[in-house]
Order: sequence, then C-alpha cells, then structure tokens
Amino acid sequence: MSVDLTKLPNPCYVLDEVKFIQNMEKLKYVQDASGAKILCALKGFAMWSTFPIMKKYLSGCTASSLFESRLCFEEMGRDSHACAVIYQENEINDYIKYNSHLTFNSISQWDALKGKVLKNKKKVKCALRINPEYSDVDTAIYNPCAPGSRLGITAEHMPKHLPKGITGLHFHALCESNSDSLERVLEAVEAKFGHLLHEADWVNFGGGHHITREDYDTDLLIELIRNFKENYKVEVFLEPGEAIGWKTGFLLAKVDDIVEANKEKTVIMNVSFTCHMPDCLEMPYKPAVRGASIAKKAKHVYTFGGPTCLSGDFIKGFGFDNALKVGDTLIFEDMMHYTFVKTTMFNGVNHPAIGILKSNGKFKSVRSFGYEDYKGRMS
Repeated sequence: MSVDLTKLPNPCYVLDEVKFIQNMEKLKYVQDASGAKILCALKGFAMWSTFPIMKKYLSGCTASSLFESRLCFEEMGRDSHACAVIYQENEINDYIKYNSHLTFNSISQWDALKGKVLKNKKKVKCALRINPEYSDVDTAIYNPCAPGSRLGITAEHMPKHLPKGITGLHFHALCESNSDSLERVLEAVEAKFGHLLHEADWVNFGGGHHITREDYDTDLLIELIRNFKENYKVEVFLEPGEAIGWKTGFLLAKVDDIVEANKEKTVIMNVSFTCHMPDCLEMPYKPAVRGASIAKKAKHVYTFGGPTCLSGDFIKGFGFDNALKVGDTLIFEDMMHYTFVKTTMFNGVNHPAIGILKSNGKFKSVRSFGYEDYKGRMS
C-alpha cells in the first residue's frame, strides 16, 4: 500500500488494516478447522478500535485484569475470559459481571472466593491454572513454567479430583512458539494432569501460539486440538496475543538530532525505547528498521537513542548505506503487539498518535495524546 508518510502524524503507531484482516482470516481458519475457540489476549493486543473487525473472526477476548475485562465487555460487547494472578475480593463481583469464564491461579484463591462466585446470580465457568513444569521458552522473563514460578498450580499441589464448582483447566507455557512446542507441552500436561482432564468440560491452552507467523505449522496445531478434543471430550480455547497484531503495522518516527562521542554516532529520535518500545529492552531484541542494513556491511552505523534522560534508552548497531540527517523519517517495523501495549509517559514524553491505514488506502486518525493525558496519571 502506497501512502505519503509525511502526511501522517509523527510519531505515530500505524496499523495496516489489510494485514490485520489477513491475520484474522488465518486465525479464523484455525478456529473453524480445529473446533477450538480463539480469543484475543488483551495483554498482547488491546487496540480496541479494531474490535469491530476482530469480532467478525474471533470468539472474544481474554483478560488478565479487571480493566481488560471491562474493555472487552464495553467495546466488543462480549463477556471475556479472565485469567488473573490475583482477584481482589472487592472486585470479584465486577469480574463476574464482565466475564463468562474465570481462571484461578491457586487453590487458596478459589477457596477464598468460591462462596461469592457460586452464590452469584450470574453463573460463570471456573477453572484452575495448572503449571505443567515444562516449557521450551528460552527467555527467562517470559517463561511461566520456570522453577518456582508463581503462575499456576503444580501437580504436587493439585487435588486428586477437580473441586466442586471447577469445570475447567488452564495452562500457559508458550512464547512466540510453533506448534511443535505445544505438542511437547501437551505431553507434559497429559502426563501430570490426565486424570483431571477427564473430569473437565473445557481446557484453555493459553497464549504464545505464533499462528500468524509465516513458518507456523497450522496443520499440526489443528491435529493436536482435534485429537485433544476427541480424547477428553472438552471444549478448547486458545488465547494468542502477539499473533493478533504480528506484522500488522509500524511505529513512525523521525530523526531530531545526531550527536557523536568517542566516534559513535547516536541518532536522537522523537520516540523512546523505554517509553514506546519497552519490549525491545525487556526481551531484549533489536527492532527492524525499514531501510536499515547489516551494520558490519553498512557505510554508516548509528546508535538509536530516545529523548528521555534514561542512560539506557538506546540500541546500537543500525546500519545504512546513506547517511541519516535531521528530519529523516524512521519506520520501526512490527510494533503493534506487546511493546505497543506496554507504553508509558515516563519523563513526560508524549505518547505517539495512533492511526489506521484503511483498506481503501486512506489514513484514519484514531487517537492523539497531550498534556492532559500525562497529568491525568499523576496527582
């Protein structure tokens, strides 16, 4: 799609509607072929201006907090599935209001709140989150099954039978994973919790399924789900987050200054890694920049730095064949998931605008930000 980027707000997160719909179509195909229900994990993609499109393809959303639950309820018009590490007692009735399914992270949480849940006029389906104690996720910060993890109940601490009122099981052990990883996780789940699977009515396979990635083995995923449904006679849910917005848009930025120290040239941008691309520092990973080349082969190599006072707000090694100059446009690829939902206004740095490149080739501004947004977070 050809669009004059100089006419767009800068900085700006830009979603490509055509690419987003392509992701939705692939997810819908898996959903229909497997018989599973696919939910959008709002922790990975919460751009609610896309909900009118999304709800044509997916079965709803999954939430990790009360605010995410309410967002799905109000903006998609559907009850969400909640899987929170903790439910506050004074919020549980609101969770019930906004959700059709609740997953509890511990037996103690269920015991503490089951009275309010079971007595509520609205009947929600409840599950326990289990920890299969297996994951092939290499990055420790994103491995929910690491030894000593606070997330989910290990087999050692699970009862012999599902407690009264619990009809489902929920596990999450993947991150940017292909379906062969899920196959190995399922082997661990069945080995440790197989007797409980036969008692369950529904099972949530969690997130981390990189379904919209080009090399993802969808045939294997469909086969795994079908076999699981047949073996245990359960309803299956998947809740990908990153796969929803995977490669559907970019962060538009520009060069504000270029400084040099110890022969290292640093581009000062109007966007920040710590504020606007925090996943790049947390994972960490080096984002793709349109037009950049391999630093070792490039004529001009730069460090990219943000406008904040944080010393570590930079990433090194961006190569270009032509020298950059003040005012040049920068495009950070694939910025519509995870890092997009973690943004802050640290240092009082304004948040980039949000917009959509529509399928008709026109740009639609969705949201802009200003001082009142920053002030509203403070007191």
